[in-house]
Amino acid sequence: MRERAVRMYRTTEPKPVIRRMAEELGVHHEALRGWIRQAEADAGERAGMLTGEEKEELAQLRREVRELRRANEVLRTASAFFAAQLDPTRPR
Repeated sequence: MRERAVRMYRTTEPKPVIRRMAEELGVHHEALRGWIRQAEADAGERAGMLTGEEKEELAQLRREVRELRRANEVLRTASAFFAAQLDPTRPR
């Protein structure tokens, strides 16, 4: 539906009023406006917005950073534990 709505908006001349078109389609006008803006960004027609592909890559990288930080914390904790176990000055 999104693709069809965006295509309909982009191919209609003169450009329809987004609010009226959204009402006809049964969607919120801000949702339609967002779909149109994203399609323009994906087509390279709108600067300052990430493309859908860039958004997916960013989300993937954020997940990866989160996982790596968690792994580092586990390793840091394990390292401290084993260092304490191997400390010859530690009373037993």
